[in-house]
Amino acid sequence: MSKPERPVSLDSILQHQGFGTRRACRVLVHQGRVAVDGVVIDDPDATFLTEGLNFSVDGEPWVARAQVYLVLHKPVEVEVSRKPQHHLSVHALLPGPYNERGVQAAGRLDTDTSGILVLSDDGMFVHALTSPKREVAKTYEVTLVHPDDGDLVHRLRSGVQLRDEDEPTVAHSVVQVAPNRLQLVLTEGKYHQVKRMIAAAGNRVAWLHRSAIGAFRLPADLPAGKWRELTPAERESLFAEPPAPRRG
Repeated sequence: MSKPERPVSLDSILQHQGFGTRRACRVLVHQGRVAVDGVVIDDPDATFLTEGLNFSVDGEPWVARAQVYLVLHKPVEVEVSRKPQHHLSVHALLPGPYNERGVQAAGRLDTDTSGILVLSDDGMFVHALTSPKREVAKTYEVTLVHPDDGDLVHRLRSGVQLRDEDEPTVAHSVVQVAPNRLQLVLTEGKYHQVKRMIAAAGNRVAWLHRSAIGAFRLPADLPAGKWRELTPAERESLFAEPPAPRRG
């Protein structure tokens, strides 16, 4: 049986939620910049139950979480790195407190690839989502440079030989949705895997978008560059079988 949650001082809550050092958080409270359930609190030693606590800092509303789980619609020309080399970092799309508390991406997307990206400060969750042993399915929408007559699909299903790989790499599933469009599902996370597989099968990728992880599709109402929290049910669906292919 889990122990009941104990009240925690407001400055400690703010520190854990990524609003700075303990000292800086005490200053925020003393300055009257923090409210809990709409009531300004000026005592940093006031205690509250953390999980689900509704608070605001400088008028910006927040909900306290022991750990955060986010889905982000990654645009192109954004790097999944804390130290980007040529483009904006994906972390620049998140509020500062999330980065301060150490959220990390569960896997990567190339700079020129858009789509679903999951981030969390729960290390075990991130490891489970990226571990090769879990074989979590990732669904990609692929636009080809050259239209295909079906031979490409056959090669991807049968397995293609990638450079520096001992065994052929096989797609978990692949469906041709148009002459120049495929929906490809992989359960591995090799470097540039989709592009390398398409090239090895005799074509090239013109556009690439990751539309789902497991059974969780990128929400249709989440614009590029925006994020939201994942619900517990959505987190579980990340490890489930992928959705049925959408044929054109």
